[in-house]
Amino acid sequence: MKQVLSVPSQLGPLLKAARKAAGLSQEKLAERVGISQSRMSHMELHPGSVSLEQLLALFAVLDLEVVVGSRVPEPRGSRPPTAREPAPPEW
Repeated sequence: MKQVLSVPSQLGPLLKAARKAAGLSQEKLAERVGISQSRMSHMELHPGSVSLEQLLALFAVLDLEVVVGSRVPEPRGSRPPTAREPAPPEW
């Protein structure tokens, strides 16, 4: 499942859901990341306070990945043809 995050407030619920899906308490996840349980709670409640280092450590433990992409849609006709679309003839 892909989850697009565009504002920090979306990170808290994502972390909490991923933690619960992994069957981890805040205490166990915090232990694996090397932070305190109170810091883990604070990050879920105030995700804007999460450092990049902490975010990457959390994602590693929760088996999540960060994918960076452009939010700007490609202009029509600028993408390469897919297997279902024949390539236009070259003149």
